[in-house]
Amino acid sequence: MTSHPSPLHDRRASAAPAADSSDPSGLGLFAGRLPGVRAYGLSDAGEPVPFRAVQLSDTPDAFGGGRQPVLHFTDVTGPFGEGTGEGLPRRRTRPAPGSPTQYESAKAGVVTPEMSFVAERENLRRADLLTSLETLGNPRAKKLFEAAASAPLLTGESVRQLVARREAVIPLNFSHPEAEPMAIGRAFSTKVNANIGTSVASKDWHEEIGKLREALFCGADTVMDLSTGRDIRATREALLRRSPVTLGTVPIYEALERAGRPEKLSWEGFRDVMVEQAEQGVDYMTIHAGVLRAHAALTRERLTGIVSRGGGLLALWMHVTGKENFLYEHFDEILEIARRHDVTLSLGDGLRSGSVRDGTDKAQLAELRTLGELNRRSAAAGVQVMIEGPGHIRLPDVVRNQRLEEELCDAAPFYTLGPLVTDMGAGYDHITAAIGGAVIGASGTAMLCYVTPKEHLGLPDADDVRVGMAAFRIAAHAADLARGVPGAELRDLAMSSARFEFRWADQFRLAVDPAHAAALHDETLSGAGSRDAHFCSMCGPAFCPMKLARDLFPESGSGS
Repeated sequence: MTSHPSPLHDRRASAAPAADSSDPSGLGLFAGRLPGVRAYGLSDAGEPVPFRAVQLSDTPDAFGGGRQPVLHFTDVTGPFGEGTGEGLPRRRTRPAPGSPTQYESAKAGVVTPEMSFVAERENLRRADLLTSLETLGNPRAKKLFEAAASAPLLTGESVRQLVARREAVIPLNFSHPEAEPMAIGRAFSTKVNANIGTSVASKDWHEEIGKLREALFCGADTVMDLSTGRDIRATREALLRRSPVTLGTVPIYEALERAGRPEKLSWEGFRDVMVEQAEQGVDYMTIHAGVLRAHAALTRERLTGIVSRGGGLLALWMHVTGKENFLYEHFDEILEIARRHDVTLSLGDGLRSGSVRDGTDKAQLAELRTLGELNRRSAAAGVQVMIEGPGHIRLPDVVRNQRLEEELCDAAPFYTLGPLVTDMGAGYDHITAAIGGAVIGASGTAMLCYVTPKEHLGLPDADDVRVGMAAFRIAAHAADLARGVPGAELRDLAMSSARFEFRWADQFRLAVDPAHAAALHDETLSGAGSRDAHFCSMCGPAFCPMKLARDLFPESGSGS
């Protein structure tokens, strides 16, 4: 491995950064956003794996006192979240194009460095937490955290087995050495993707670096560059060279920009785009190869027709030319490109429903069956695959869609937009989608694509990204708790303990958006000592139920 920090295992900043003008919360957040400090674990392959180390405050003496442990959370921010927040990501050593893919290595019994990295990241340094609980001298904290910290740990070998069974993917192009390995699969924490990219109104790619930073500070596990308009290649190159997370694209968008009109699309033009993007280092690509002529015809009676941009383009092309989808016809060639670069194919839901009335209809299910066929062809070619779906669907159909995907697509990782469970949430569709996301994630979906309040209404800005990502990180975490993902419960235990002991600073640091939580608290209970008060402004000092519970059972306490 090249140019990594040293020493590797316990490298940690000596103290949290001091609060400054960019951190009005007064919590010492890095750049006013991230709690704790950067810390590193060490994978079995010898690589440093970054985390945010959050030191919890001591229990107040009034509640019995006692030291609290350090918790570690995933840190996806790369160079944006350390030091000055500038610079480029550390470049990992990667095999040359044409080497065995992660799937081929897994089938051959080889534990790759990426698999070891994934295991260390997913384990959240829980072995270190167990050790610290023995030395804290706080029996209540030990009792509270010990069971969650002791949950089974992943190993590189267990990650390998999941990849070999095609129940997980590690999207990581051989030519994207800046990216840190990350696994998508139901056995791992639920991942969240954020979409960014230029439009015809954008000035240049520099704007996208700011969007990338914002997405990472909000906790995006992957980003998709959906750029249209000018300088698509330059934008993608700038993002790839700066992104510490995996980056996806939808190649049909750039193919259309080059062709000019949908009817001018061609396999040759698409192939050139896909090869160029793969050579640059794109980690996963949405490929709408399951939209067949017969499937598109099934949308004739829909209320909202075809709402996928890629699906709509290909449906129009097939209608005008009278030919079958060239992505389906040339899928073997797509597999050759993907296999050479270890590009994960995200088989696109071009016929997903755009209204709950159309949800889980014949068109959607016909495409899903074809995606299952394409997944099996991909396995034979050594290519990793995710399946996309399902759009707008009623709440009772959410779990059904997960089960249909598992049945028809051999339990390949499912990647969903939402799903949105009602059509009337304009301005609040991050909520309608997060409801569906939490339910389908609890049922087994591996990655959620975030939705912002601007969905259906306009291009999101930084505030929309922040709100949308918060909603979806909550949805993803709720799914992890429901699925019993090891270690997921630690944050909730810590938050509940902090609430019962009125450790306000810890409540803020453990929140999905610390600065926002602190600001809301201070709006109604501010001034000297407000963050040490043993009550909030909702109930006041006389009627706080947690205070009353302590008075009722003085010996009670968090974890007892």
